[in-house]
Amino acid sequence: MLASIKTHELKYESQKLGMMYFRVAIILFGAQLLMGLIAAFQFLVPGFLFEIFDFSVARMVHINALVVWMLFAMIGSVYYMIPDETGIEAVGVKIGKIAFWVLTVAVTIVVLVYIFVQIGAGTEATIWFINEGREYIEAPRWADIGIVVVVLIFYWNVFATFMKGKQTGIMMVMVANLMALAGLYLTGMFFTDNISMDQFWWWWVIHLWVEATWEVFVGTLAAYALIKIIGAKREIVEMWLWIEVLMLFGSGVLGMGHHYFWIGTPEYWWEIGALFSALEPVPLVAMFVHVLYDWGKEQGLAEAEGDGSGHALNNGPAMAWIVTNAFGNFLGAGVWGFFHTLPQVNIYTHGTQFTASHGHLSFYGAYATILIGMMYMGLQGTYGIKHMKMTFKSKMGIFLTTFGVLGMGVALLISGYEQVLVERAELGATWNAFFVAQELPWYIQGQLWRFIMGIVTFVGFIYLVWDLLTIGKQAKQAQEAKA
Repeated sequence: MLASIKTHELKYESQKLGMMYFRVAIILFGAQLLMGLIAAFQFLVPGFLFEIFDFSVARMVHINALVVWMLFAMIGSVYYMIPDETGIEAVGVKIGKIAFWVLTVAVTIVVLVYIFVQIGAGTEATIWFINEGREYIEAPRWADIGIVVVVLIFYWNVFATFMKGKQTGIMMVMVANLMALAGLYLTGMFFTDNISMDQFWWWWVIHLWVEATWEVFVGTLAAYALIKIIGAKREIVEMWLWIEVLMLFGSGVLGMGHHYFWIGTPEYWWEIGALFSALEPVPLVAMFVHVLYDWGKEQGLAEAEGDGSGHALNNGPAMAWIVTNAFGNFLGAGVWGFFHTLPQVNIYTHGTQFTASHGHLSFYGAYATILIGMMYMGLQGTYGIKHMKMTFKSKMGIFLTTFGVLGMGVALLISGYEQVLVERAELGATWNAFFVAQELPWYIQGQLWRFIMGIVTFVGFIYLVWDLLTIGKQAKQAQEAKA
């Protein structure tokens, strides 16, 4: 998708490797949105592609493509930032490139198997080669092992480079966090006979892997980006980063409690989980507010004194996406998550479209936005651009995707509200109530608007890709013309 980008401006091979990861990530992002549109349409027309491309498969590819494209973009972001933070080339770039191709080929094979092997018996062989049958982590066992090997190679490269080069606070948090990120994935690679115990460990991957390690990861990227884009003071961003580590690793573990009650664990997990889940995005927002306030004050003083001492914004698109991340994280993961995980509410909302509403807003707001911002930073380095300004395509890309995802969140919330009122409160959460609720006007209209807003999101994605393919070359030409 981004094959036309030249990397002659990048002097580090690790940064070129990072751009390779970004290219695959944006392709998988498009696949995720396309599968989401198919699944959304199947909510409205259940017979669409029946026994050709079933809803269960479209949904599975949609969710797994989401996780994998973000994983690609995360690895790419780290490879891009390593030389800037450590001052040296990443150790083991050659084996890192091999790992990239192994991961890319493995992901391609897994997706093709999902698409072409849609039904069949559940046996030991299918667990190894087709699908593990566990929601959100359906990858077959061979792919699980491959992912672990690739992540271990990646972690070794990061750790060895950190030990050899300059050791900043940002990289220290990154190294510690990546150890947790790699380790927590392992908890989903074994089965236990007791379903409650099995679900307990499964949630460690689904929730803690995402809500603790990924959140800290986003914090490190935000800290690095703010230093590069607006010259934020390192001591400020690193201070908030350490606060985030303390809060997220504590609240992330306890925040899983809002799932535990439903798998047979004690009732006290309701209150613990609901409270601590809501605390996770707070440090990130605080870091952004603190840094932007200081930056604005410094810019004002520089303009008043006229000495040019301020630090001008040097990457408009990246900054727009990163600011969207700060407040999207707080809204989607914090506010949207909190109001439906409170025990008194969750007894009705659990398993309804409330959860899907929260999922769409939180994954987009907390992770997708900052990873796209890192792609724009990669383009700036790739073309050697001093100042990258927003284009019309940049504005349309961020506006339409954000508006579309927010619209989907609200539409799903309306469908979920109808489920809570009719399916849960009125009809008592029976199977019959489940089907009755899905035939009522509010639910159907909510799903219709989810599909419409999904199309808006996809149009925004097209603008985003168009901008990523052209903005670097255009900015480079404009810079050379001025020179």
